[in-house]
Amino acid sequence: MDSNYLKQAAMQVSAGGSAGFIEVCIMQPLDLVKTRLQLQKNTGPSTQLYNGVFDCLRKMYASEGFLSFYKGIIPPIMAETPKRAVKFLTFEQYKQFFMFGSASPTPLTFSLAGMGAGITESILVNPFEVVKVTQQSNRSKMSEVPSAWKVTKEIIKKDGFGFRGINKGLFATICRNGSFNCIYFGFYHSVKGIIPEQKDPLVEFLRRIGIGFVSGTLGSCFNIPFDVAKSRIQGPQPVPGQIKYKNTFATISCVYREEGWKALYKGLVPKVMRLGPGGAILLVVYEHVYDLLKEKFP
Repeated sequence: MDSNYLKQAAMQVSAGGSAGFIEVCIMQPLDLVKTRLQLQKNTGPSTQLYNGVFDCLRKMYASEGFLSFYKGIIPPIMAETPKRAVKFLTFEQYKQFFMFGSASPTPLTFSLAGMGAGITESILVNPFEVVKVTQQSNRSKMSEVPSAWKVTKEIIKKDGFGFRGINKGLFATICRNGSFNCIYFGFYHSVKGIIPEQKDPLVEFLRRIGIGFVSGTLGSCFNIPFDVAKSRIQGPQPVPGQIKYKNTFATISCVYREEGWKALYKGLVPKVMRLGPGGAILLVVYEHVYDLLKEKFP
């Protein structure tokens, strides 16, 4: 195998892993709030424990403590670093595949490559997502929440490795990540090619941050129904011992029928608050680290 190819792949993996780790550490509290809001059912005021992002943050701090904002962070840290590494590595490979012989990539190339990268990462990280959602749905104080390893063992012991156990919600994760990355990468790289690069480092940084923010926001708005379905499938079922939320489209239909279309957009505000700036952080850190590595290892 070409040594130059291996060197580029190693740099893509290193840059993607670094970007994922930084993004998770900064944005984890908003991911937790998003999950809590998505797990609520719209069946009356009495069932609404949280009335929005800041109300959720306030109540969690009061009843569960400050560290509760980082519940479920171990699975993302364990998953996001290799996940982002895989995302950016496979995006570059899919990009070459979907050029279809063209001299340069097109917006369709970026979108299809992004979707392929999203689907690939979904298969790898879905077990971590199941553990994360289980931990995030626990309303006990942080010191009383079971460790990620204990939760993992309990899920496997009870339901096994299949689609009712540690891999439940896989298709919802594929739909969520595939659609998000299709728009995220497609928009970012297409618009970045239209808006000229700036000579001033600060202006150039703001250009990339701005495009990344819009890319993350658009992707979040599009894939949120799949995210709600994923949380419902992977989280606690309404009636213990009965599986109400079994598959992606049936869950979306059930939520729409019982709670209205707005319920399919639960958690959108914290999701955008996380993936808007988070998407910008991810792409800018990746490109910055990758450029540094190219300079160091020409």
